[in-house]
Amino acid sequence: MATQSPFSWLADAADTLLAQLPADFPQSFTPPAWAVAEVQQRVVLLLNHILMQEPAARDRLQRQKGRQVQVCWRDQVFQCAFTPAGLVEFITPEAGSKAADLVLRVNEPSPFELAKTVLQGDKPAIRIEGDVQLAAEVNWLIDHVRWDPEEDVARLIGDAPAHTLVQTAKRIVDALRSFVQQETAKAAP
Repeated sequence: MATQSPFSWLADAADTLLAQLPADFPQSFTPPAWAVAEVQQRVVLLLNHILMQEPAARDRLQRQKGRQVQVCWRDQVFQCAFTPAGLVEFITPEAGSKAADLVLRVNEPSPFELAKTVLQGDKPAIRIEGDVQLAAEVNWLIDHVRWDPEEDVARLIGDAPAHTLVQTAKRIVDALRSFVQQETAKAAP
């Protein structure tokens, strides 16, 4: 049974928004370097937070220590290495430095289409270059490691309130999804 992404309603909203944008609307935007660096650091922190909750994932990554993965999308490059602790370490690619063991190139150039694909719960089309075994490990992580926000909230406010809060948030998302689907259906010719 396929699980629907809780953000699929955003994909419908993105379709509606894209249909209303003028034809000359710029599809390309290059953020400042400092913003890219900050986002990359935050991604590493989030990945490590999630990995700390998954001993099986850390065990698998410990066997890959020192190996580097590079993710490329348009002109943006994110490169990281796996540490002996089974976590992720951000690496700034430099000229003459070791080439990444695995390069994942995201094929979709449009940020809107990429966001739509991810929000629907699908994997974007990717070209894989490099170590096949490392690619299989990364794919296993993507397929099996999940963040449980309820667990994190429970650490702050307790189990029962966290469960109530997360269930309420899910109901809100479901209501928004239903609303967007109804409005999209009304707007469709």
